Amino acid sequence: MENLANRAAENLAKVRQQKPLIHNITNYVVMNFTANALLAMGASPVMAHAHNEVEEMASIAAALVLNIGTLTDDWTASMIKAGKKASELGTPIILDPVGSGATSLRTRAAKEIIRETKLSVIRGNASEILSLRDSESKTKGVDSVHSVEEAAETAKMLAGELKTTLAITGPTDVVTDGENIIQIRNGHPLMACITGTGCAATVTIAAFSAVDKHPLYAAATALAFFGLAGQVAGAKAAAPGSFMIEILNALYTITPEDLKAGARIIR
Repeated sequence: MENLANRAAENLAKVRQQKPLIHNITNYVVMNFTANALLAMGASPVMAHAHNEVEEMASIAAALVLNIGTLTDDWTASMIKAGKKASELGTPIILDPVGSGATSLRTRAAKEIIRETKLSVIRGNASEILSLRDSESKTKGVDSVHSVEEAAETAKMLAGELKTTLAITGPTDVVTDGENIIQIRNGHPLMACITGTGCAATVTIAAFSAVDKHPLYAAATALAFFGLAGQVAGAKAAAPGSFMIEILNALYTITPEDLKAGARIIR
């Protein structure tokens, strides 16, 4: 059985060698942070949501991120337009259904994107993932009110139904493709104390998906890398403000060898 810590190290090295262009249609809250996270790890970010350019941008990108955090109907239309082009080209698409389950707009948009595009990975917290299957599931804004354990089996069934990979992030991350479940036990409590860490985890999955065409392994290794960055940052930062800076530093300074040694990926 393949050692996923080795694969994580290889994927990080490939990101830094290839510098893949990651097209983001994302929310106003995190644009700067996620762009800097991509740059720090070695990828190349572009933020483009205008309806009349998203197809062209999706055509040249190595991966596409669709993040519904500050959603409008126009943005949903742009996401679907870009997603259809990326699907046509076989480009990996990563959906972050921020706040799905909190309002009908978000839940409906997430489900419409799922129907209209061919997604590689959906990354969310437990409540967001549960909301994609169960219309009664509610989330508190963008914060999860369900545990990862509560969502894991449902996610496995849902991944099978949707024929995609689901990544649930929390104190322990869970990734499933409907057949396999992988746990990632990297991370730090301060990751829950700043906005944008989930969104940054999503773009990390996109960067790794650009160089690893196996969605389950791309997501698992990306989350190990991002979680390890949280651990490294937490060892240096005492509070959220400095932690946000240190996590960018960690994404830049962690070597493939560090990741191979520090990844806690459990099948």
